[in-house]
Amino acid sequence: MPRALYRLRLPDGSARLARGEVARGPLELLPDGLTLGQLLAGDGAALAAAVLGTVGAGPVPAGAALLAPVDAQEVWAAGVTYLRSRDARMVESAGASVYDHVYAASRPELFFKSTGWRVRGPGEPIGIRADSTWDVPEPELTLVLAASGSIVGYTVGDDVSSRSIEGENPLYLPQAKIYDGSCAIGPAVVPATEVGPPFEIRLEIERDGRVISSGATSTDGLRRDLRELASHLMRALAMPAGAFLMTGTGIVPEDRFTLRPGDRVHVEIDGLGALENVVERVGAEEAS
Repeated sequence: MPRALYRLRLPDGSARLARGEVARGPLELLPDGLTLGQLLAGDGAALAAAVLGTVGAGPVPAGAALLAPVDAQEVWAAGVTYLRSRDARMVESAGASVYDHVYAASRPELFFKSTGWRVRGPGEPIGIRADSTWDVPEPELTLVLAASGSIVGYTVGDDVSSRSIEGENPLYLPQAKIYDGSCAIGPAVVPATEVGPPFEIRLEIERDGRVISSGATSTDGLRRDLRELASHLMRALAMPAGAFLMTGTGIVPEDRFTLRPGDRVHVEIDGLGALENVVERVGAEEAS
């Protein structure tokens, strides 16, 4: 049973790290003041030590709520890493050949996704833009990287995206990918000493109490090695508090599908747990 690191909101409003198990949730608080940035400093060995060690600070109090297991880290993402993703982005885009070329290129597509404070956690709402007409979740294995660039953990991520905005022009990618509610991560960070690839990934989307879209994939379908993606991210970037790197999606809903407010998105990865969020609309249709 994989052990995991959680980040909690305690009843007094403070944020605190805790350790537990993927199947059972957070079980024991870690010392007050300990941060994920501290655990990911250097080679990140402190992450596994905190999760697997014996130094705790008492049981998790009643009323504690799960937060996204992110604090000072940046979240980045890789694109066009699965054949399914390449095909979908070629369909949506006026510049389709761009995605065919990047799928086979030696350099991966990497883009900034979110600051730590913007990341939504389990049970928090994810967003679709009011000025977008075609929106999808993108369930992704997410790497937890130490400051050194080594992969020290894994978690579940949802890279919510506007296909209509990105499809209009590839240069609109930041607007399609970076906005309030576009990034969800959780429920926990599982040390790489506890689990490893391949990972099975599943998606279910519920509307009005019934499943309207579902899919499954495996990280065996990734075009690129996970260490390759991490290495490219760290080539010219310092990440002193560590980083999160979403690895791309192999599950894309059918072309006629778009998210609506109130939809419930459930992403599950074997060994890492499940991340569930409800969709809300964010922003305005036109600039004021």
